[in-house]
Amino acid sequence: MRILLNNSLALLRSPRAAPPIRSLLFGSKKWSSAMSIPPPSISASEEALAGRLWIKFNRECLFSMYSPFAVSLAAGNLKIETFRQYIAQDVHFLKAFAHAYELAAECADDDDDKLAISDLRKSVMDELKMHDSFVQDWDLDISKEVSVNSATLRYTEFLLATASGKVEGLKAPGMLDTPFEKTKVAAYTLGAVTPCMKLYAFLGKEFGALLDSSEVNHPYKKWIENYSSDAFQASAKQTEDLLEKLSVCMTGEELDIIEKLYQQAMKLEVEFFHAQPFAQPTIVPLLKNHSKDELMIFSDFDLTCTVVDSSAILAEIAIVTAPKDDQGQQINRMLSADLKNTWSLLSKQYTEHYEECIESILNKEKADKFDYEGLCEALEQLSEFEKKANDRVIESGVLKGLNLDDIKRAGERLILQDGCINVFQKILKTQDVNAKLHVLSYCWCGDLIRAAFSARGVDAVEVHANEFTFEESISTGEIERKVESPIDKAQQFKSILQNRKKDEEKSILTVYIGDSVGDLLCLLEADIGIVVASSSSLRRVGSHFGVSFVPLFSGIVQKQKQEETWKGLSGTLYTVSSWAEIHSFALGWE
Repeated sequence: MRILLNNSLALLRSPRAAPPIRSLLFGSKKWSSAMSIPPPSISASEEALAGRLWIKFNRECLFSMYSPFAVSLAAGNLKIETFRQYIAQDVHFLKAFAHAYELAAECADDDDDKLAISDLRKSVMDELKMHDSFVQDWDLDISKEVSVNSATLRYTEFLLATASGKVEGLKAPGMLDTPFEKTKVAAYTLGAVTPCMKLYAFLGKEFGALLDSSEVNHPYKKWIENYSSDAFQASAKQTEDLLEKLSVCMTGEELDIIEKLYQQAMKLEVEFFHAQPFAQPTIVPLLKNHSKDELMIFSDFDLTCTVVDSSAILAEIAIVTAPKDDQGQQINRMLSADLKNTWSLLSKQYTEHYEECIESILNKEKADKFDYEGLCEALEQLSEFEKKANDRVIESGVLKGLNLDDIKRAGERLILQDGCINVFQKILKTQDVNAKLHVLSYCWCGDLIRAAFSARGVDAVEVHANEFTFEESISTGEIERKVESPIDKAQQFKSILQNRKKDEEKSILTVYIGDSVGDLLCLLEADIGIVVASSSSLRRVGSHFGVSFVPLFSGIVQKQKQEETWKGLSGTLYTVSSWAEIHSFALGWE
């Protein structure tokens, strides 16, 4: 049982919230056919156009940030020849920007807009001057003519075509006979420029945050300081603001065109970063650098892979399928109303006792350094609590009478975290990589997990969870208890790894992905422990025993800088904002 059960059951008790939860789980005629509950996001009405587009295409931004070029530049060990090639290509970029702004200014019908575009062009010209200073500071030899590479050419041609009015849905050049039609071209041009400006401002801030103030030997410090400077950040913001102003009167169809241009520009930027000539060892992407090893990916399931906790799903199945009255009552099956009340009571007890257990753990003396043994001892207390909670669930009879087909159907229709399945699919299909995927879960019913993965073509996953007992496909209410606690998970993790080492002579790299206190020991045991949207209790308990939580990107840059290898029980866990970040780190741009 997980603490999220209480929140999910609160939804069940709410007349307004109950139908969407049911539509999430089932798709047969017996239940609602609606199938999607989107994850929380910023309201479109609360965010300007550029902000919405940046959030929507953030995945492409991560692919640029996690590129070998960007990681090496941030770490300061990018080869100078690679940087020279990049500067030469970037000059072509900037010249195209300057010309695009010239064309956009001609299309603007407002003097203030023309002036704003001219200011942006001036910033580009200043940036070109900055490149000249790079040449002097790094003694770069750019006297040799450097041809434009294909990635640079694709972006510059795309940008100048847009600025010339060659945009799908717009009149052909020469036919832009009204100021209003020409103004659209200005807006479209800003749509193609803005993502580049925003991306560089973002990278500048990210890289700048990792610069040590005492570090004077970072060869690319000036580059980073330029893009993290207030002046460049203001220029990027000015570009976004101008895009908003120029598009304010556009129709939905025209805004869709801007979105497509924005997305295309982001994609071309990713290609540009990955097209830089590169001939040095890097820590990314993970799979490429460990193709000679066996890679073992371990993951939690509930709320790491899923949007809704599995205990709430099973509770919903039980309530929806339970008899409403004594007529047609199945033998020893609780009525729907009684089930709701019993689940509510179990949920309340779990939440209260869980918080008490966590506070009891935190009342122990705080460690002044990483204390794995102390953490294991403390989590024995939580393990006992989890087992007693499961005792109450089994004794209550709330899991009795569930149909295996209903459980599998719910698993097939279960909404998973965006990008999760894509990561697993691509890892398992990557050639020349020996990867194994294991899911370790408190879930009461492994069939639910297997159905969720199988329906999405990930049949190679090995599921380690508890199991319902069935009689003719109907649950008895009993659970075959295999993985109930943090200690159980850690034992499963070690057992799987030990068995694999007996069969394989290759070195093994382990990755564990989780989100809660129950995952702490496995996260720490793995060579790379990745925390997705962690709960506050995970951070509180981990920090209490000396665990460090480091953003994954900064951890990667540090390892790139010091040429370190990944190693378990280091006391450091790596945090990510989404599965897209895991994708960028593990697989890179494809």
